[in-house]
Amino acid sequence: MPSLSHRRTTVLNFIRDRVVGHGQAPSLAEIAAACGLASRGAARKQVLALAEAGLIEVTAGQARGIRPAGMRARADLLRVPVLGRVAAGSPIGADAGLADTLTLDVRLFSAAPDYLLRVQGNSMIEDGILDGDLVGVKRTPEARDGQTVVARLDGELTIKRLSRSADALRLLPRNPAYVPIEVESGQDFAVEGVFCGLVRRE
Repeated sequence: MPSLSHRRTTVLNFIRDRVVGHGQAPSLAEIAAACGLASRGAARKQVLALAEAGLIEVTAGQARGIRPAGMRARADLLRVPVLGRVAAGSPIGADAGLADTLTLDVRLFSAAPDYLLRVQGNSMIEDGILDGDLVGVKRTPEARDGQTVVARLDGELTIKRLSRSADALRLLPRNPAYVPIEVESGQDFAVEGVFCGLVRRE
């Protein structure tokens, strides 16, 4: 490892701690604030020097495109896109725009998620899914009775527990303040994926 100044070591350690501990690379502004640097420009200078030394990787054009070198190769880490919001309440309009990308420990999830959605609402609190959580979703059109799913209903997304019977299809909230959603014959309905874990960021 190249010999580093105290300040450069501080910057490197901060980047590593943020990526491993929070699942997200810091911005230049955050690096400057945390490491006592005068500006984003000063942080950029330190980041570029660490990249030239082979200690970090920088992806051009990404605000949070900084990673410790070799981190992507670790089998227990997974880069997961954040694709907008999902309702835990009344369904909300689908928002599939890429909002962010996080590097997360795959062991946080029961299966490797294809994407994350930010929860809006509190209809799933009895299952430990809270407003503001990032839920991991494994993309699949199939789900079993009793699984928690992200479903598209008449073009809008919601996260609920799936209830299937011979004569009814329902989406069940896990909060007594909400009523089940009855899926009527002829409605545009599809399972987008199954819930496989969540990330709660303080």
